[in-house]
Amino acid sequence: MSIKKDIRSLSLIELEQLFKQLHQPSFRAKQIYDWLWAKRATSFDEMSNLSKELRTLLEEQFTFNPVTVSETQLSNDGTVKCAMKLHDNYVVESVLIPKESRMTACISSQVGCSLTCKFCATGKLKRMRNLNADEIFDQVVLVNEIAKKQHQKPLSNIVYMGMGEPLLNYQEVLSSIDKITSPSGLGMSPKRITLSTAGVAKMITRLGDDKVKFNLALSLHAANDEKRNQIMPINETNNLNVLAEAITHFYNKTGTRTTFEYIVFKDFNDSLKDAEELANYCKKLKSKVNIIEYNPIDDGEFQQTTGSRLRAFTDYLTSNGIICNVRKSRGKDIDAACGQLANKNKLAQVNLK
Repeated sequence: MSIKKDIRSLSLIELEQLFKQLHQPSFRAKQIYDWLWAKRATSFDEMSNLSKELRTLLEEQFTFNPVTVSETQLSNDGTVKCAMKLHDNYVVESVLIPKESRMTACISSQVGCSLTCKFCATGKLKRMRNLNADEIFDQVVLVNEIAKKQHQKPLSNIVYMGMGEPLLNYQEVLSSIDKITSPSGLGMSPKRITLSTAGVAKMITRLGDDKVKFNLALSLHAANDEKRNQIMPINETNNLNVLAEAITHFYNKTGTRTTFEYIVFKDFNDSLKDAEELANYCKKLKSKVNIIEYNPIDDGEFQQTTGSRLRAFTDYLTSNGIICNVRKSRGKDIDAACGQLANKNKLAQVNLK
């Protein structure tokens, strides 16, 4: 018995070829595509403008593999963490981050992660597989439904900052963004989307060559190679000089500044010397800095810096002309904050061991 193919894995061109083989008019492909992405259909029965015979024929050859919400947790600050169950029973986590001015979905691009950053709970999981574009798309749709239900507002922003390294799933991630931003999909502006990477230089260069319209954030966390090597093994093959070249290329091709994400760890990267190194690195590049407070994970290897050291650090940056914002973490009480996504629900633990 052959396994049915997921209909949503087909591009519009592939759908047009399919209907040509079925001796159907080409406009049927556009109708199907509209049902799949603009109307978010998850069954052929919903496609009411197709004949029953055609729907039956499609049902015989294709299937849907929709993502479902298996569990949600609500934080004291209104943040919602969602365990998203995939068709093969793997689970990823997505987060709704509500603020007065925006509704942000933090979504995942891989099941687990292969990069082993020391401060990140996801990095302690094995990477099981990449997500498909439709699975990434579904997370956005489902979090949007939760935003409208919980806060009576739709999503305004999307950040690819959940589980996994987006640039190690390049094609599916960009395909998902195409569908999210397309008028025949969700129609969201690419300027409302930010992709966060640990720093895969050759793929940052490729983003520039592809002239992407969305925003790029790079998890920096140290502006010297020795310290960055300690906490982010990827730096051994993608050091600061290599990343600077890629970021410069990205800016020259897109005109978009890169945002450096910098988690301030107590007594590790929070001194004025660290601030000086960061300022000097930023001055070479078209960039800005988001300072992020550390969110503890189970191993306790790092601690959050003190308020006085944080103020001194940020004051140094701003006095040296660096665009700098301090981001307060949301959802820490439900392990939904930056670096805390580790699939602690029971279903996910079974699948990621």
